Formats: sequence, C-alpha cells, structure tokens
Amino acid sequence: MHDTPARQGPAPVGGVPACPGPPGPFCDASERQGPAPVDGVLARPGPPGPFHGTPEHQGPAGPNRDTPGYQSSARSVHGAPGHRNPAEPIHGASVHRSSASPSHGASAHRSLASPSHDTPAAPDPAGLFGGVPGAGVFDALRAAPAVVDFTPGRPDLTVFPRAAWLRAERAVLAESAADHLGYGDPRGAPRLRRAVADWLARMRGVRVDPESVLIVAGTAQALTLLHPVLRADGVDAVAVEDPGSLGARQHLANGGLATPPVPVDEDGVRVDALWATGARAVLLTPAHQFPTGVVTSGERRRQLLEWARAGGLILEDDYDAEHRYDRPPVPALRALLADRVCYLGSASKLLAPALRIGWLVAPARYRSALVDAKRFNDLGNAVLPQLVLARLMESGELERHLRLARGRHRRRRDAMITALAGQLPGAVVHGAAAGLHLTVTYPGNVPDTEFAAAALAHGVKCHPLSWHRQSSGPPGLVLGYASGSPGVIADGVARLGRALRSLS
Repeated sequence: MHDTPARQGPAPVGGVPACPGPPGPFCDASERQGPAPVDGVLARPGPPGPFHGTPEHQGPAGPNRDTPGYQSSARSVHGAPGHRNPAEPIHGASVHRSSASPSHGASAHRSLASPSHDTPAAPDPAGLFGGVPGAGVFDALRAAPAVVDFTPGRPDLTVFPRAAWLRAERAVLAESAADHLGYGDPRGAPRLRRAVADWLARMRGVRVDPESVLIVAGTAQALTLLHPVLRADGVDAVAVEDPGSLGARQHLANGGLATPPVPVDEDGVRVDALWATGARAVLLTPAHQFPTGVVTSGERRRQLLEWARAGGLILEDDYDAEHRYDRPPVPALRALLADRVCYLGSASKLLAPALRIGWLVAPARYRSALVDAKRFNDLGNAVLPQLVLARLMESGELERHLRLARGRHRRRRDAMITALAGQLPGAVVHGAAAGLHLTVTYPGNVPDTEFAAAALAHGVKCHPLSWHRQSSGPPGLVLGYASGSPGVIADGVARLGRALRSLS
C-alpha cells in the first residue's frame, strides 16, 4: 500500500490544464489566465477535485422537518442560496421511489414537452430549487419528469449481472436447507460476512475478522445505527466535509448530531480546521471525496491519524473507492488505524442501490451496541440476497462485473468531458480520475440553483453544487454520467448549454 504522492500544483486531466494559481478559492473568470468568454473556450478539467478556501464557519443546523422538499429562501451568498442542513439519501442516491403530485408533474411535463433550442427556460418547474432543500428533495427530484437524468450516485444499472445473479440465486436455493429460511443472525449471514472480509482484504487493504463485520441496509442505515451509539459515548457532533454529501448531513442531523463543516482543498479535508471545530468525530470520503472527487493525500492522512490518535473517531465512507480510472488505488484509512475508524461500505455502487446491502466495521468497543441497534431496528437484512451476493463475491463474478462496469463508466466520463468542452465553454471539471460523477464549476454570476432549475425545464436533472455546501463557494453542478449512453450524455450536456444561455 502506498500514499498518494505529493502534488506540485494543480494536475491536468486528460492533458488539459486546470485553473492556474496557488491552492485557494476556485478561480473566477477574472482570475483565469486568458479570456473566459461565454462561448469559444473549452471546458478545462481541473485538479482532482479541490474546492479551495476556508469558508466562514456557520455552525451546525438541525434537520428541515417542516416541508417535504425545501424551505423558505436562504440568504444569498455570491448570488446563490446558502444551504446549511441538506437532504436525505446518501450522496444523492436515494432508495425509495415517490410519485409527484398531479399539479407538480403536470407543470413539469408541460415544460419538457418540446423544449425549443431558442426559447428561454421556464421557471423552476418542480419548485425544487427555491430554498434550503429539505428531507424530501431527492424524492421530489427523482419524481420530476426529465429527458436526461444526470443525478449523481448511480452506476450503470443496465449492466446489472442478471444472469450471474439468477445462477447464484438458483444455487443458493438448491443448497439451502429449510431452516435457512428462518430468522437470520442480526449481524448478517456468516457466509456474507466472510465474503465481505475477504473482499475488503483484496480490494481495500482492510484486514478484518468476519465476526467484526455488521451487514446493514446501506450506508444510510449504518449512520442511523451509529447515532445512538455515538451519543451514548458522549459524541454530540460529527464534523463533515464542506462541500460534502447533503444526504449524509441530513442523516446525521436527523439523529440529533450537529454537523460542523470542515473545508476541503486539493489534498482533502483541512485537518487544522477539523481541530478547530472541537468535534470528536468526523465523517469522511477519503478515497473519492463527494462531490469534489479529491483523494486525501498522504500527508493529510498522517495528520488525520494524529487527530484520531488524540481521541478522535473517523467515520470512513469508502465512497466510489472501486471506481477509479486514471490513478492507482489508495488504502482505506481503516487499514491504517483500526481502533479509531468506523468503516462504511455498500453494494450500491458496485451493483445496484436497490439491493440495500452494505457493511459496517466498527472499533471493538462499539460492536455490541451496534448489533443491539441492528437487532431492534429490523432483526437483520433479508438472508437470501445476502447469500446470493456472497456467492458472487466468492466466485469472482463481482470482480468481473466491476471490470466491465469500469470500462463503460470510463467511456461515459470521457463523453461527458468532451461534451462539456463544447457546450459549457469556460467550465472547469473536477474529480474526473475516479467515481461516477463530475463536478463542474463555471464562470459568470448565474446561481447554480437557477441553472439547475433551467436545466430541469430543458429536460435534465442534476444537483446544484450549493446543495452540498454549508458555506459560501463558487456555483457549479454535480453531474452523474454512469447511467447514460454517450449519445444521451451528449444530448443532456447540449441541453445544459441551452439552459445556461437562456439565463445569460
């Protein structure tokens, strides 16, 4: 295992230089070398995702309980609404479906019926982007009609290994005795816990005893189970990356935990700012930070481990760790300091979010309480899907599927970068080396919530970057590329270009 090499200034992606200058706030148009007009400048992939600067600390906020999708307008920050306590599914990939109300769906459908290339975009057709997003905002966005869906957090579900899954399911049913169909171990099926332990050792450098693996219903449930356990240990705040997952923040806040923001730069989370929060725990995505895509550097990892050894607890969401294209793997923090790291992983990006299977590996002092929390929450995950997933892991089918998906995702990433260069001139791409999404910042004064609303009116669903911020920062969009073909991606980015021009 090796650390990420030290950077020597912003690294180009795909041979195209990033914003020049020292690590600091994102370049505005005025800070870039050379002109950045509205048309005629290629999108420039930036460094692997830095969102620089030390945003003003605004303090934690509680969950939005009063409205289904959004609250009244937040204060303006650089022309974009400021957001403090965001919404619900982890990293924007929610799990349950909802239907829009008749008036909601009808108005959105009318705006998408035949978007003209020259007609300005209608106002926010779904009413999603007018204020601080609340607990139902992802459900509402998912239910809104659209032609192209760039929602981040979804793998290519068209290549789900249906044949391999059916073979494994038949084998599991054939070999399972009748008593295997009873209530299972609340910790998870022993076979899957062994398979997950082997998978983590092979793929992430994490060596754990299968007895320490707790099978959960995804990262969302892992956080929910941790809430009472952390509070019982005297933890009342979990620091979070800024920008960072809007859904994760809301899960923590829903459990009564404050979420003080810690800025992220080109090396990862700022550990000096983490110390300053006074929080005893922090939630991190160090392998592929959401949404910036930055990889936590070797020096920053050493600083994090020093912070943890002094009494801190790291909640490591190993988000998108297996989906990498232009860089070698980096070890999980859990591999370096087991007794101060809670490791969270899932099959949602490996296979499909619908499986609702994940794993939590916690320090020994928390395991008994977490097993109790899981037992009283749901008595354990459904056993048969656990056994099928275990068989896919044991047989090598899951790794074969991952290699296939990685190639498709890489081609789609390249298609999106190419399309952005032509349709969003002057835009800067972040986080292209890994993952399932790109974050794009753009010059000008158009708030990203207005841009996302106009995009939806033109038939494209995506996240405004400000949804994932607690502090001020430049406007941008978070665009998932894994679930669309190159042709669909090109069409969607063209619609984004028309939407932005309609606002200029």
